[in-house]
Amino acid sequence: MADGPGDGVKLSIIIPCYRVEKYLARCLDSLLAQTIEGIELVCINDGSDDSCPEILKEYGERYPDRFLIINKENEGVWKARKDGIAAAHGKYIGFIDPDDHVHKDYAQKLYQAALDHDADAACCGFERIEDETGRIYSTEMTGFKYETVDIRKDPGLLLEVNAAIWNKIYRADVLKNMKDAASIPRAMDDLIFGHIIYLNIKRIAFVREPLIFYTVRADSIVSSIRQEYVPGIYRAMTELRRIYETDAPEMLAYLDSAAFLHLGIALMHRLSSDPGTDLTGAIAGNTAHLDKEHPLWRKSPYIKLSYVLSHRGANLKLYTVRRLYSLHLFRLFLIIYGRMIRRLGIDIKW
Repeated sequence: MADGPGDGVKLSIIIPCYRVEKYLARCLDSLLAQTIEGIELVCINDGSDDSCPEILKEYGERYPDRFLIINKENEGVWKARKDGIAAAHGKYIGFIDPDDHVHKDYAQKLYQAALDHDADAACCGFERIEDETGRIYSTEMTGFKYETVDIRKDPGLLLEVNAAIWNKIYRADVLKNMKDAASIPRAMDDLIFGHIIYLNIKRIAFVREPLIFYTVRADSIVSSIRQEYVPGIYRAMTELRRIYETDAPEMLAYLDSAAFLHLGIALMHRLSSDPGTDLTGAIAGNTAHLDKEHPLWRKSPYIKLSYVLSHRGANLKLYTVRRLYSLHLFRLFLIIYGRMIRRLGIDIKW
């Protein structure tokens, strides 16, 4: 581990690195170009066997006051992020994936929003960009209608917030005191990581500008999850609910709604792109799992028309798909939706 920047840091950015030699320099250069001073870049070489270690060493030697480099054996992105959190010195901590890059005002605007609203976290918009051509697939989280959300008073609005952690920064103590998970899924791990973080958060501030450029690699417009990953995802979500039952019982209706969103819709959509999946059977099994482990999803107050109308249209898409579920039209919806995004080359994230 390099000595790094030390104390007095406003914002630490954690970058887990594994086999991203093609993109890493672009990411680091965009972070070095930030308009705010007092940034620490915590780069974790997660046992990468390409040129990432050499790239990190070069940047650490050129900018010793900006970089903290951690070299370790490969243990996966979850553990890499946890190691970065433990080492970070900043008042706030954020995460950037090394194949993405950021706007020059990314750190300044998120940090200032967190300070202005005395928020435990701040979230910004982003653009999904095709790797090969630079074409923008979608611009997301820029139409959110609220400047802040108190998630303990109205957690239903979180259903409008993307589950990723890479377009958010968090107060350092929120992350340093977060619980760990025994069940870490091989896919959709951001979903679990982010929802554990929510347990320590009261207020989130929003910057409704696209400050992050998310790289969509070739053939990833429709990304599939293999069937063998599903049990691990289910186990992780079930463990997460047990944690919420103890630590945040007032948010259980939200969590079960999020389970419908991410398991009932997003997971089924990703499975539907695998031609070997029995979609009818997968939907039936998924519904049975939701009914057993997330029983509040069917009557959640956050997926009702009254909530949509009283919250500036929030959760309208989720309400609509919930109605299709009740009308037994969900499988048809997935088929039509999948064909549409393949033909148009867009992807509306749920």
